[in-house]
Amino acid sequence: MTPTSAIGVRGATARDAVARCLSAGHARSARPRRVDRAEPCDRGPCKQGFTLVELLMVIAILGLAAGAVALSVPDPRPSVAADAERFAARLSRAREEAILSNRPVAVEATATGYGFSVFDGAAWSALDEGPFGPETWTAGTTVAPPIPPRLVFDATGAVEPAALTLTREGRSRTVTVDGAGEVTLHE
Repeated sequence: MTPTSAIGVRGATARDAVARCLSAGHARSARPRRVDRAEPCDRGPCKQGFTLVELLMVIAILGLAAGAVALSVPDPRPSVAADAERFAARLSRAREEAILSNRPVAVEATATGYGFSVFDGAAWSALDEGPFGPETWTAGTTVAPPIPPRLVFDATGAVEPAALTLTREGRSRTVTVDGAGEVTLHE
């Protein structure tokens, strides 16, 4: 095998590499020399690599993309507002259940969560079907007052007025129930 017929880098023959460099003014000798790989040239299409400006632009674009991704990732824990909204919705549903079933429904909130019970005429029994299963507050949630009242919706939907404030990480929401059983949510 002759030096000029050897396959060089990127599939080009050594003869092609020598011809490119001769045309660029690198080698002036008439004697061919062995070229194991393509030699970079000072000008023309032989230049390879990236400029500093190109590299900095790529780094800036990657930084912006990473920042956008980091900002769009939601917190895996539900917010205190989500907990308060869920609690308010379940209170409203408990009121509706009391009216529709014509029997009292109680909601008992504690420092760790809340649950529902129904009065069947003789005793209170846990209500855990449908949306009435026991629920725990998200970790780090505090409840005020420390011993929340037991809310009992009668068959007409009326209840003793009460308020319950949920707080976590400096944010709080208050769920209030008026005498008619209407549930509202406040910041």
